[in-house]
Amino acid sequence: MNIEGKMANRISIFIAGTALFGMLIAGCAGGSLTTREKGAGIGALGGAAAGGIIGSAVHHPGAGAAIGGLLGLGTGALIGDQLQGRDNQAQDQDRQIQRNQQEIDRQRNELENVKRQAPEY
Repeated sequence: MNIEGKMANRISIFIAGTALFGMLIAGCAGGSLTTREKGAGIGALGGAAAGGIIGSAVHHPGAGAAIGGLLGLGTGALIGDQLQGRDNQAQDQDRQIQRNQQEIDRQRNELENVKRQAPEY
């Protein structure tokens, strides 16, 4: 490998490392991670690992890791977004069930009050 190829490889590794470090810092800045963020992180790390392995086969592991990391990030974010949507929908349904149960309890109490106040036949 010539000097230009080695330099390009080091630049690719630096870019991939900087991107992963930036994602790590951004993910840790705001409390617990959402499902979407977890999916993006797992996808980025998995994609970078797979890209690095594939890239090493063609003597460009840094470029492979960078490309794999970006593709994994996008794919992981899409999958995480779908899972986050399902979690949000389940939470909405739970809240609606709780409201319905409260309404049932209120109506049951009201019915019992009416029965107590009504004369017996």
